[in-house]
Amino acid sequence: MSEPEASFETNGAALVRMSGITKRFGNVTVLNDAQLEIRRGEVHVLVGENGAGKSTLIKILAGVHTDFEGRIEIDGREVRPQTPMEANTLGVAVIHQELSLIGSMSVADNIFLGRTPTRAGLVRDAEQEKKTGHWVGQLGLDIDVRRPVEQFPIAVQQLIEIAKALSQNARVIVMDEPTSALNAPEVEKLFSLIRELKQKGCGIVYITHKMEEIGRIADRITVLRDGQWMGTAPAAELPTAKLIQWMVGREMGEQFPRHTPHPGAERLRLDNFSVFPNGVKPAVRDVSLSVRAGEILGIGGLQGSGASELLLGIFGNYGSATRGRVQLDGAERRFVSPKQAIASGIALLTNDRKATGLVLSLSVIANVTLAALRELSPGGWRRPARESAAAEQTVSLMQLRAASLDREVNALSGGNQQKVALAKWLQIRPKVLLLDEPTRGIDIAAKREIYQLMNQWTAQGIAILLITSELPELLTLSDRIVVLHRGQVAAELSRAQATPEAVLAAAMGAKNPPPAANAQN
Repeated sequence: MSEPEASFETNGAALVRMSGITKRFGNVTVLNDAQLEIRRGEVHVLVGENGAGKSTLIKILAGVHTDFEGRIEIDGREVRPQTPMEANTLGVAVIHQELSLIGSMSVADNIFLGRTPTRAGLVRDAEQEKKTGHWVGQLGLDIDVRRPVEQFPIAVQQLIEIAKALSQNARVIVMDEPTSALNAPEVEKLFSLIRELKQKGCGIVYITHKMEEIGRIADRITVLRDGQWMGTAPAAELPTAKLIQWMVGREMGEQFPRHTPHPGAERLRLDNFSVFPNGVKPAVRDVSLSVRAGEILGIGGLQGSGASELLLGIFGNYGSATRGRVQLDGAERRFVSPKQAIASGIALLTNDRKATGLVLSLSVIANVTLAALRELSPGGWRRPARESAAAEQTVSLMQLRAASLDREVNALSGGNQQKVALAKWLQIRPKVLLLDEPTRGIDIAAKREIYQLMNQWTAQGIAILLITSELPELLTLSDRIVVLHRGQVAAELSRAQATPEAVLAAAMGAKNPPPAANAQN
């Protein structure tokens, strides 16, 4: 395979130039002679597999990592930011994938954290709230900025984080997977804002694994692989096939492996199932569906459709705050705790692996065996050798890449963290696997590996309920799709009927979705 031919351009109106950047953690080199140039009025997409060094490069620019080799220039002047605050004063703002908001503090306090307007030592609350209202309004948010951030859904928190960056009047704004928790209308608002920022001369560094986003907004693209700079090229000169080859070092073939359905007996059935997360207003109302062994049932819907609450309700996360019938393998069941669901063979991968799926400070072994400790440690006594053997067997099937299974999960790439979260649930040998955004925030190669694993699981008779905000993923992986709108079933579509138009129309509440091409009667 030939290496990229693109060169690192040095002409043009550059805001930032990073060159010769090398960073080591102990004996491990995570960046080796990497480089990045950010120009005024451009969207510069930074791509690479998880673990390629993207986040480390950005953290160096943001003043998080200060021990590195190489050179950073801003407006032609060499700088070396020692703290994130110093990077902010130099005009650099970073919106990290893992949000930096403080949940117990108000929206206004979060946005002006460290920059609180005061007079005579007193906080000028009214001024701060007015300014905050302006910045969140730029993103179309109409919220009470005095409320704690933790009271808002993750999609709103993502927009608050973006508003925080805008309030710093940054000239260089780095966005790391900014649409991972946004629905389609919110994504459009964000892209409109990015166009406005470009017109004002800002340089945008945009990190994403979504090919459709790269095609829509990229002016130039830089690719990192294994900590090394592979090339920079105008987006128009870097077709998808070549881009993927740069990223993974090989031809990827089709993005989605062929999915062969293996439908067996009915595994899970819901009849008029409702979920009341706050005890009063239902987030899910009178949902009826079924999924068979060896089948993937996709759950479609926009943000706020109730899809995640549906899976949490099935899993017993809301205790007794559910109504309706649940049948597992033909027997009527009622799960009022995750413990009961797990004991019956139901597993849930949440949409936030770090907050609720993993214990980041624990080892790979500890995380993988967490859900099966009762079985692995009979009599209440831990069996470390038994745990290690079980974890090693499971992660080998997952093709997990880790130097040691004793390593903290926090040190792994996003794709490998997701595999650990999945491996944890495979330990209980589930009958039903509830997957909420299983490929969020991971790279193309890791996504494909998870798709292949899903095929293996259905071949073993596991029934899968799948939520994904990536429409091509939903359409390609699902055998059937149930679309939710405001907590209710708006449509149930066969694989042949499930077109992008039909799914989106149902998700938006259209009474008569457009006919599907080649639909089977």
